[in-house]
Amino acid sequence: MILSMTGFGRAEDVFEGKKITIDIKSLNSKSFDLNIKIPLRYKEKEFEIRKILNDRIIRGKVDCYVNIENLEESNDVKINKNLIDSYIKELKNIASDGPDFEYLKMAVRLPDAISSRPDELTEGEWEALAKIVNNAVDRFEEFRRTEGSILHEELNRNIQNIDKYLGEVIPFEEERIVSVKERYQKSLKEFENVDETRFYQEMAYFTEKLDISEEKVRLTQHLKYYKEVMDNESFNGKKLGFISQEIGREINTLGSKANHAEIQKLVVMMKDDLEKIKEQTLNVL
Repeated sequence: MILSMTGFGRAEDVFEGKKITIDIKSLNSKSFDLNIKIPLRYKEKEFEIRKILNDRIIRGKVDCYVNIENLEESNDVKINKNLIDSYIKELKNIASDGPDFEYLKMAVRLPDAISSRPDELTEGEWEALAKIVNNAVDRFEEFRRTEGSILHEELNRNIQNIDKYLGEVIPFEEERIVSVKERYQKSLKEFENVDETRFYQEMAYFTEKLDISEEKVRLTQHLKYYKEVMDNESFNGKKLGFISQEIGREINTLGSKANHAEIQKLVVMMKDDLEKIKEQTLNVL
């Protein structure tokens, strides 16, 4: 089953007057690379959130954004009056001229003059947060499956194209040997006292060098194996990448042995589809 490494998922819910929203998105990567932005309130649970994402997303360059919004009015602000009074006193000592209001404006900007009084994170809120994280991953995985089905169709089409082009090589195989033989025989007529036995030995050697039977068999096997892995194995992106490399080796060898214009054209078309396969395989989980 093909899953795309590209994905997006969002989930949100309300817990005790707080709206919690989580966005997850990813691009392809060789490993699991997570960038997470989380409010200070939930910082203590970052490790647990990372573990949920790592266990379920497996691989990809992942961005996770956790946002919290207070829907109810609350008086969580603490004004440190004694500290502000001390700031104003010191400011007056430095510069005695000026109204008290100006000193107050400066004092409230100084460290710890105004602070928040967040209540402690309860077990119930953490359970609600973990549920939202998992819901976001559920939607993220659904996106991956949808993208994966599109990838599967494209990869399958490219594999079938290569297999089709390989079948079209067959009519030209015998033709190119006959053509080479006729060309050599024509050249031989220009010489006298030619050893025909040696000539046919050289022809046999040359024909063997041009033989592409093994390459055709191996390429067919690699194409078949690619489809089997694509259809039946999970998290198969890396494996498909290795198989596509083997497919490339056989196509390149086929091209180097072709010695025929039409076969070379077919090899070029195979390479075009192979490049599409390699590019698409990079995005397979």
